[in-house]
Amino acid sequence: MSKPAQKSNKIPNKRLQVDSIIHAGWIIPVEPDETIYEHHSLVVKQGKILDILPSSQCGSKYMSHTEHHLQTHALIPGLINTHTHAAMSLLRGIADDLPLMEWLSEHIWPAEGKCVNYQFVKDGTDLAIAEMLRGGTTTFNDMYFFPDAAAKSADEAGIRASLGMIVIDFPSAWAKDSDDYLHKGLNLHEQYRHHPLISTAFAPHAPYTVSDEPLEKVKTYAEKLDIPIHIHLHETKDEVEQAIANSGMRPIKRLERLGLLSPLLLTVHMTQLEDDEIQLLKQYGVHVVHCPESNLKLASGYCPVAKLTDNDINIAIGTDGAASNNDLDMLSEMRSTALLAKAVAADASAIPAHTSLKMATINGAKALGLDSKTGSLIKGKSADICAINLNTIETQPVYHAISQIIYSSSRDQVTDVWVQGKHLLNNRQLTTLNEDQLIQKATQWGEKIRLEVECSNNS
Repeated sequence: MSKPAQKSNKIPNKRLQVDSIIHAGWIIPVEPDETIYEHHSLVVKQGKILDILPSSQCGSKYMSHTEHHLQTHALIPGLINTHTHAAMSLLRGIADDLPLMEWLSEHIWPAEGKCVNYQFVKDGTDLAIAEMLRGGTTTFNDMYFFPDAAAKSADEAGIRASLGMIVIDFPSAWAKDSDDYLHKGLNLHEQYRHHPLISTAFAPHAPYTVSDEPLEKVKTYAEKLDIPIHIHLHETKDEVEQAIANSGMRPIKRLERLGLLSPLLLTVHMTQLEDDEIQLLKQYGVHVVHCPESNLKLASGYCPVAKLTDNDINIAIGTDGAASNNDLDMLSEMRSTALLAKAVAADASAIPAHTSLKMATINGAKALGLDSKTGSLIKGKSADICAINLNTIETQPVYHAISQIIYSSSRDQVTDVWVQGKHLLNNRQLTTLNEDQLIQKATQWGEKIRLEVECSNNS
């Protein structure tokens, strides 16, 4: 005779198995605005944010083999570097303390002509990605030659990237004329259009290097493919004065005449703006990408950030390339953005800390058309996350976590970074890139470039 089954006193385990859980002292989601969650946990499943909830409640709802206990850290969305030339990290420091056009025409362009090829871009972008990840950047918007090499770097490293399909009138090692640039760019777009982390944007270099016909083609293709256009604009006073002398109109009016002003357009630098031009940006929904430290170093001028925000114009932040900055440090750019805006506006309340953080996260995502995927820590978005340790001499005590991040933190306090839930920086160690190999390659390129430049100067 069989015995009756005994009734178990165990409570069924109803906890959901997830990929990872991050317990943090502070979670700053950016959306909703100015929100800070203290002692909360962020739950990741299949590369996306499944939940954010008080840490005291997390254990009863979720379980994971991977848990990160970062109770002295703040979690913020991964930073978005909305304008850079990643491979130019190999030209860092080659020609400093010069005005823009002298820097470009007498130093940068000649060095690029001698040295830029596929491998230069691959190695330079690898170096840049490593630096960006170590500083909390999880997305970058690039503009440079051989974007196929940059795509390979981004794919291997696991970082999110918007790759510029560069267009310029003069030939380079990448393409022979504007049609060739467009053709190669469109091939790149087709290759990566279904990639989970890589997107593309047209990248006509600037109004002074791209003529009307290719700009009109860029407009047509961008509208057809619904992808951004990324261009340097109104960077210096000389640029604007030359444009008036050549065409009788300021560069932004020329772009309006060509039909390029639209929500697809990202205008980089914008240090020379008149009030009616600000209204044009507002009218057409154009995005502005502010590069404060590059503008300061090249003495290009000041972007009127406070005026732009007062007019509800979306402003993102970029570092520019490491050759004109000389780093890819978005934490530093956020601080410079806030401080410079206050000085230019003569208003200490202009661009508070939380606004600067938005510019480096959700505003960049909006400009790139990626705001449904990244830019804030909310349920359903990609787990693109940066962890900053606030338990340091430099950031204690913590009265307000966002202010400490913007005004007191350094990139050395970034300990962990995830992109789509993948742990790319683990306790300051890169997981997909070899630091020793990067430094070795950079040193070799430095020796080669120095030799090429010296030979060129002596010939």
